[in-house]
Amino acid sequence: MGRTLIVCCSIILSVGIKADVDTPSTLGVLSQAEHLPAGFEEHFFDVPLAVRIDVNATMLGDALVILGRDETVRLLSFTDTGDSPLPEADRAEWLALLSTATALGSCTQNCANGLVALHYNLQDSQLSILTDAAERERAPAQYHDLPQDGSNGLILHNQLNIARSGGSATGTAARYNVQATGSLGNWTQVASAELARTGDPDAPTYHSLNQLYGQREFAGNFFRLGYFTPDALGVYRRPRNFGASPDTTLGFMYGTSDSLAVNSSSPSTYPIYVTPSRQGLVEVYRDGVLIYSQAVASGLQTLDTRRLPGGIYPVQVRLIEDGQVTSSSEEMIYKPNNWRNADQPWRYSFFAGKRRQLFNNWGDDVRYDQGLTYGALVNYLLHPRVILGVDAQRVAQKMQYGSSLDWGLSDHFSLYANVYQTAGYGTGMDVQARYQYQGGSVMFSHSRSWLDTRDDFDYLDTVAIRAKSRYTGRTQNSALSVTQRLSLTSSLTGRVSHSSGNTNGTGVDLSWLRNGKLFGSDMSWQVSVFDRPASISTGSRRNRGIDLSINMALGKPGGSLSASIGSRTSRDGERELNGSLGYNKTLSGDFFKSYATGLTADSYGVGLNGSTQFETRVINGDAYAQRSSYDGELSGGLNLNSTVAVGAGNLAASGSFYGGEGAMIVDLDSDIDNLILRADDMGGSYGAQLKPGRNMVPVSAYKSGSVHFDFAGSDAHAATIHPNVSRYHVNKGGVAYQQVRVLKTLSVLGRLVDPQGRPLGGAHILNHASSSVSEADGFFVLEMSESSPTLHVRHRGQPACSVVLEPTKHKRENNVLVVPDIVCTSVSTVASKGV
Repeated sequence: MGRTLIVCCSIILSVGIKADVDTPSTLGVLSQAEHLPAGFEEHFFDVPLAVRIDVNATMLGDALVILGRDETVRLLSFTDTGDSPLPEADRAEWLALLSTATALGSCTQNCANGLVALHYNLQDSQLSILTDAAERERAPAQYHDLPQDGSNGLILHNQLNIARSGGSATGTAARYNVQATGSLGNWTQVASAELARTGDPDAPTYHSLNQLYGQREFAGNFFRLGYFTPDALGVYRRPRNFGASPDTTLGFMYGTSDSLAVNSSSPSTYPIYVTPSRQGLVEVYRDGVLIYSQAVASGLQTLDTRRLPGGIYPVQVRLIEDGQVTSSSEEMIYKPNNWRNADQPWRYSFFAGKRRQLFNNWGDDVRYDQGLTYGALVNYLLHPRVILGVDAQRVAQKMQYGSSLDWGLSDHFSLYANVYQTAGYGTGMDVQARYQYQGGSVMFSHSRSWLDTRDDFDYLDTVAIRAKSRYTGRTQNSALSVTQRLSLTSSLTGRVSHSSGNTNGTGVDLSWLRNGKLFGSDMSWQVSVFDRPASISTGSRRNRGIDLSINMALGKPGGSLSASIGSRTSRDGERELNGSLGYNKTLSGDFFKSYATGLTADSYGVGLNGSTQFETRVINGDAYAQRSSYDGELSGGLNLNSTVAVGAGNLAASGSFYGGEGAMIVDLDSDIDNLILRADDMGGSYGAQLKPGRNMVPVSAYKSGSVHFDFAGSDAHAATIHPNVSRYHVNKGGVAYQQVRVLKTLSVLGRLVDPQGRPLGGAHILNHASSSVSEADGFFVLEMSESSPTLHVRHRGQPACSVVLEPTKHKRENNVLVVPDIVCTSVSTVASKGV
């Protein structure tokens, strides 16, 4: 409170100075210094002072400044900005403006950035900045400003997925997809295309251009024009629909916008369960195209949905065991963005255009209707805990209608429900509820539909043709899952599911998990019992059994051993014993990041499996392989990802997981071997490791931000990073550029004197690596580049001298070079030999 009053008084007094008076004010630093004790004045002027800076009574940060006897102030650097609510861009502007000596008092000329007055208060070491916005109430900005001059760039995301199941009926499924996001001015351009093969050996290689459009962001809205597949951009909850997905459309789309949809590494809110009887693999298809595959062991487990794209959309999940598709189900991926702003209760988007296929051989051109297509999707925030949604759209000559309810009854209980209908296809509903309490959680889901698909041909316009599913009647699926923590080291999980219609049966899974120690190593063991519906892989008999599994860390970080033994129903419907043994290891190499291997044994023989994750500077991925114990057939898969950025006259590729909307290409130059830097986007959640050479750092779009560079790990380096901060402001798809140098340094402890031997205080000393300011007694400490030991000295804003040090001729203690008095003259100086 006291600081605020002082700051306010300082500002008021500064405003009281007449703008046309050039002489120092009566409240200037000279008059304040008159009250200093004798001998203190020389430690007040022309030396670095630690001050706190505020702008219009709002803290800007703690900094170092130099006060001049001519009533000027010069800002050297900010030392701490953690408590400031102002953005980094404001500090950059004031640092640039005040880096040269600026007169205190009222501003009469060169009043950039709205500057009205500057005032320094000696009592609390406060520098107050007053601008012409002091009396304007700054309402919190609801939207980020787009880059003033726009931004340019192109980011290419490349993805290759391959899955091979051992059976001759399925073959190899593969997809190569490339998505390009570009920025030209304040417009974002998006294009995507793919090549794909289905598991059918007789099918051709499919190709398609999926998107080619431009999009412009406005304050709260977006506009899209071109060739695209309508999505749920601009809304929070998309009601579920029956039938085909929206078609590729040549037209426009308009709606509300908080942020553009991006890939997210977060998991789906509602997990996807699979219950394989044997080891196998799971393939995830979106609109008939493989987007992810994962190796799975036997037993109840969830899929890793973190690698799937963000949004709310349906997928087909295929479970393959011993080369055969043993189950196929439709699931919903649920990864929405947050929305809880009651001041903006409406979210909407609508589209219209003509159905089109461009460079596409996926569908039947004769059947493809190129008529009008349109749709609207609306969300309404009835209450911060209640979101209503409705949609209507014309897809494949059929009208689809949907409604949804998202209700957070409390902080612990949430409910999500849909009711939907498609003309000539059917009606359906589903509900999902989750309750979380201190000791665990309960999740319930139920779906029911009334279908008549006997006359419906299985034709998806821009995706692969899937096997027909002709059915008439009611289908329903229900599931209840409970997780209960029994103690700090143990928990109990149970799940009951029931389905009727296309498939019939009830399944029960119950497991107990306990964590503990064994021989000083972390260990967990789990006991599971199950009774699941019959399937092809169990000889059309129910799969009943028990399983005991353990997992133990092997002392050193990164390695673990797992084993299991149990009983289950075999492929012939008989009882069989089974067991497994596995080992996985996390690596820190330049290529392989982890690997896992294992074997399984049952009544048919021995099966093998292995997987690995790898990453280079330009690509990352994972691979897995399995050998079936049943027939010896081999299955496997490969997922590869790479991102390429082009912009600012440069090109770079990255093999790290990339989630940024923009990019910064960083060229790192260093004279330190095996250097690794850490780059962190302080305005977002992105980061990257940098090595000498060309690198790429993901950054946020739309809002201005900064990337901070620092040494990775805890190792100390006698080196300096220049610059250690790089600021950016890009549109989605925009690419910025920064060159960073890391130099080996010495700490120089020296003293500057003038030709008469008097201390030279307040001198600004610069080197390639860093800069410093001498104290009143002439002493200074500076980080100096070993490869360029030249110091440039400026005094009172004017060049004073240049000093060439010879490190071998001065006393050196560890990494500190002690230099005697340096006489600074107007000519270049070579420092004398030290003591």
